Amino acid sequence: MTEILAVFRSRSQAIDCNARLKKYGIISSVINTPKEANIGCGLSVKFYENHLNRAKTVIKGGNYSAFYGYYVMKNVYGRTFFGKV
Repeated sequence: MTEILAVFRSRSQAIDCNARLKKYGIISSVINTPKEANIGCGLSVKFYENHLNRAKTVIKGGNYSAFYGYYVMKNVYGRTFFGKV
């Protein structure tokens, strides 16, 4: 299953974003940002790829100054692949 990460440099903004996504009916969760993102410590909001367009609208409406970008996480045969959307 393909998952999308919305990566933030601010922990509080990531938590706020997760709450906003849930408010709009998007199943999401807060996770530690994978080291492959190369932004230091931070939190990311994880959601499924089929919600990407709606999530982009919600995140854009939040005007998050610490938003870093979208990354895709895909599990294939037990291996995790990570890359920028």
